[in-house]
Amino acid sequence: MIDPSARIDDKAEIAADVTIGPFSVIGPDVKIGAGTVIGSHVVINGPTSIGRDNRIYQFSSIGEDPQDKKYAAEITRLEIGDRNTIREFTSMHRGTKQDNSVTKIGSDNLFMAYTHVAHDCVIGDHVIMANGASLAGHVHLSSHAILGGFTLVHQFTQIGQYSFAAMGSAITQDIPPFVMVGGKPTKPHGINSVGMERNNITPEDIRLIRKAYKIIYKMNFRLEDAIEQIELLAGDSKELSDMVSFLRNVRRGILR
Repeated sequence: MIDPSARIDDKAEIAADVTIGPFSVIGPDVKIGAGTVIGSHVVINGPTSIGRDNRIYQFSSIGEDPQDKKYAAEITRLEIGDRNTIREFTSMHRGTKQDNSVTKIGSDNLFMAYTHVAHDCVIGDHVIMANGASLAGHVHLSSHAILGGFTLVHQFTQIGQYSFAAMGSAITQDIPPFVMVGGKPTKPHGINSVGMERNNITPEDIRLIRKAYKIIYKMNFRLEDAIEQIELLAGDSKELSDMVSFLRNVRRGILR
């Protein structure tokens, strides 16, 4: 299961059925869960924990030092969940003490070739980052979000659940849940109704989300007033309650 040419530090903890390909390098303080498959020429440094049944393709760099001039070799972490697919030349860096000292990635995500997850990012579940999409430091990317190819996300930006960014998007402010963005400059373009339908969000909730989008983007409300209107509209809708919670905690303003 482990190619003889792989180099594995004695302090690494690797489940018995993990597969590691030729010329891969696994450093100390790395934990790899059962069923995970590591391709050839992969480098994994620690402290990094990788869950079960992940697939990491060739030439990926996982758990490397953060690209931050303030980093001074302090101990920080990368945590990866289960069943993620990490394609060729993907890079994922550990956190910094200026945040919570951890970069955290959930489960069932797809990171296509040449994607980058910078230090201190937090990624949910069922996320797709298409080829060349890159996150700067401290980005929060919520579950079921999709980033098209070569999308760039500014540091400290938050991207809500079920949002969708078209290829080549440059995201410099927070994207509310369920919203589609794209174009140059990047602007909102409606709601991700197809993504919601595919994930069994009810037609009634989609109708309410469409109304909420109009309140935010079509009625010239200040953000504070828009939040109040959506809160009145929400009723028992979990999706709209999630949107209200997101809007009350934006860090860089929302893209409008």
